[in-house]
Amino acid sequence: MLVHLMQHGACLSKELDPTQPLSPVGREQVEKSARAARVLGLRFELVVASPKVRSIQTAEIMAQYTGYPTSRIQVTESVKAMTPATETIHYIREYDGLESILIAGHLPSLGSVASEILVPGNNVDIAIENGGIIQLKMIVSEKKGTLNWYLTPSQLSAIATD
Repeated sequence: MLVHLMQHGACLSKELDPTQPLSPVGREQVEKSARAARVLGLRFELVVASPKVRSIQTAEIMAQYTGYPTSRIQVTESVKAMTPATETIHYIREYDGLESILIAGHLPSLGSVASEILVPGNNVDIAIENGGIIQLKMIVSEKKGTLNWYLTPSQLSAIATD
């Protein structure tokens, strides 16, 4: 299974809006990343977001650009910022058999999930920039995975040529 972990775009401060939606800069980051995902031919059989507005907005933009129905986005507590990696991975394993999923989430949990997939039982510090995407190949039955690639927002912006 290909697991795509995406850090939501930059958001407004709590002082400006307590729900912290995507800022104009964050929306632009995610739209460029989504255009790049389309250029790369990424398609998802499942798109997941946390209940936070910025995560849902990120998932919706990615879904729109990659042909995934926004009405099918799964919103779950299992990908919130402080959710233990083991809980998120358990959630992912429920979808064993799918070829490609996207999780639009938050740090530090995205980094912890990537670490647990790559080096189970060890904690490697993995950071994903706002609007960045990491692709992991997760072998669910063997409880391990490999890093296929990580693209920063700058790299994704360069790919987003359409």
